[in-house]
Amino acid sequence: MIFNLSKIALITSVGFFSITSLGGCTNTQTGSEEKIVRVYSARHYDTDQALYKDFTQQTGIEVKLLESKDNELLERIKNEASNPQADVLITVDAGRLWRAEQANLLQSISSNQLDEKIPENLRHPDGLWFGLTKRVRMLIYNKAKVKPEELSTYEALAEPAWKKRVCVRSSNNIYNQSLLGSFIESKGEAETEQWAKDLVANFARPPKGGDVDQIKAVAAGQCDVAIVNHYYVARLAQSENSKNRAIIEKVGVFFPNQEDRGTHVNISGAGVVANAPHKEHAIAFMEYLTSPEAQKVFAEANNEYPAVIGVDVSPALKEYGEFKSDTINVSAYGRNNPEATKIADRAGWQ
Repeated sequence: MIFNLSKIALITSVGFFSITSLGGCTNTQTGSEEKIVRVYSARHYDTDQALYKDFTQQTGIEVKLLESKDNELLERIKNEASNPQADVLITVDAGRLWRAEQANLLQSISSNQLDEKIPENLRHPDGLWFGLTKRVRMLIYNKAKVKPEELSTYEALAEPAWKKRVCVRSSNNIYNQSLLGSFIESKGEAETEQWAKDLVANFARPPKGGDVDQIKAVAAGQCDVAIVNHYYVARLAQSENSKNRAIIEKVGVFFPNQEDRGTHVNISGAGVVANAPHKEHAIAFMEYLTSPEAQKVFAEANNEYPAVIGVDVSPALKEYGEFKSDTINVSAYGRNNPEATKIADRAGWQ
């Protein structure tokens, strides 16, 4: 599949990128028959835009794209409730999709193709949203200080052997809230809270920075192990900056809980906005993103794992090998989010 980004034009008057076909699709229809789909996306990758352009070329449906931060998109959709503009919301983390769900910003849809291609645990039980890529919360370790056989599970990081050796970002981050949400689903609230308290006691330093900062801290010997999303490791490994590649040479990657429930997996996903003006086009657009070709490009934009089974991963991820994933339905992360944040506060996880 070959993409040409030269025809992507910014429509500043309405704040949308218009992703047109190679032939310059002309839209002469109005109302619900308009051959357009408006996409609000929190993803910011040129390859995503190339996919949208290919969708237009295949279907004649023009993609009008608005990119912004997650919370800004949710607020915009709320403000447009009396005059809906968006058709599709794309965002990252099931916890954020839950926020959209709780605000009644999404509608349930029926699609045999989406149901067949997206595993049940990676989509909302009522069809409010569907996962499109997978994000793995893995462990990284300092190769000079830790042997991989010393690692096993997330739970083990709370044991005395890891006292003052663990780094992780703030619990204010949705990634960690969703991790706690998965714990609540599989372990219950009491056990999750005890784990969180014991993990905090093992912190090498107060949480600060993002996942890349945790990777750098492990490489620098400030902590021995950290919990991070996998694609940050891949991103540094592929960096043109030799200093970033040198950081990765000092750390190893580990998929925890391979002997029981599997490694925690989250998603980036999409849902059809409530009262979307172009619902059928929105569904067609989401179905397009589950095609093998689109899944490969969509996932490789950020070295994520495809949601559709059988699609090849990027070369960078092949180096990590195969692993067992937790099969908890990711919708539980959002459902358990309120309690997860309370547990983090009580545990002293800043």
